[in-house]
Amino acid sequence: MDRSQSDNLYHFRYRILVSLTIAGLGLLNACAMNFEFSGTDLSSLTPTANVPTSSFTPSDPAETQVSLNLSTLTPTIEQEISSTPEPIPSTPDFSDPPDPQKSFTAWRPPVYPVPWIPSPQDHFYFNNPIAAFDIESAFSTYGYGDVFFEDVVHTGIDIPGDIGTPILAAGDGKIIYAGLGIYRGGDDVHDDPYGKAVVIEHSFGYKGEPLFTLYAHMDEILVEEGQVVIAGYQIGSMGKTGKTTGPHLHFEVRVGKNEYFSSRNPDLWISPPQGWGILVGQILTYGGRLLEQQPVYLYRMGETDPQDESSDQLWIGKSYQNQAINRDPYYLENLSIANIPAGTYMVSIPVTYIGYSYQDVIEIRPGQVTFIKFNLWRGFTGKAPPTPEVFFSPSP
Repeated sequence: MDRSQSDNLYHFRYRILVSLTIAGLGLLNACAMNFEFSGTDLSSLTPTANVPTSSFTPSDPAETQVSLNLSTLTPTIEQEISSTPEPIPSTPDFSDPPDPQKSFTAWRPPVYPVPWIPSPQDHFYFNNPIAAFDIESAFSTYGYGDVFFEDVVHTGIDIPGDIGTPILAAGDGKIIYAGLGIYRGGDDVHDDPYGKAVVIEHSFGYKGEPLFTLYAHMDEILVEEGQVVIAGYQIGSMGKTGKTTGPHLHFEVRVGKNEYFSSRNPDLWISPPQGWGILVGQILTYGGRLLEQQPVYLYRMGETDPQDESSDQLWIGKSYQNQAINRDPYYLENLSIANIPAGTYMVSIPVTYIGYSYQDVIEIRPGQVTFIKFNLWRGFTGKAPPTPEVFFSPSP
């Protein structure tokens, strides 16, 4: 480690101690917070194409976009589905903000076009359900595998915003549920923790199994069961119905079955913003068992732009609580931190009950997954499975 990295490490450890006393482990408990993020009324920007009226039939996705950028690797999705209607992007490319006088601190770049597959192990099949001007810039405030209320495991991600923020279909498919009661398994169950919710069965699958996305806590539902929608179509608006204390979208990806126990981490299924990447890790005990609810801190290193709000930001993740959680079959992860601008970062894992903090320097690459493996007492013990050696800057 050179002198500049050593200086960064010294200052970083100092910042971590301060951050721990202020934030603690409660920073991720966003479902119990009142979110006050500013949003933009995108009602005039919501895609207005007519909804297809044809019957719902599984179909093939378009050829993966990443194959156009690589000469040595051209991964493809298995032939499970046939071509779908031309999708409307859920994150339109706005050259100028609608209101130049309004600050858009929550803006993020549009996502890479789906399906986005930078390696054969990846499956970024979905657009983000919230448009670029309406999403928190760094990460969802409450991640997959966390615990809330009466020790209920979180099987999705929470994206905060204002009541009325448009919620968009993450992919083409058919509405199979729209209303109250999806968690309880009934209709018009007014105490259902998901509140007003929509489920889409998508017109494409993964390894022969169907895919579903769930959108919960809505203020208003704008679709009906049996309706066919395309990516980017507005299906409702953000709210705080159900068991929550602040407005946000609870978003789930389900594989195989439309049920609570079939969820997967949406961070590994939503296409990342252009120029940004994802950290995925295995956080383990000395003997290789999953270490639950361990905080992980990520701090950007090197020269920073004072105008770039993300350059001086601390990203925080937490390893899964294992009950009701399904790990990715390749990464076998129990940690993810999504939507990280590409660059060099210091990752720190402070294990408070042994009084020691572990650090490593990592590189977040644009449009890709960066993988880490950590064992208690051993520290960062290797990169298995390996991060695919694909060095490129994906183009939209």
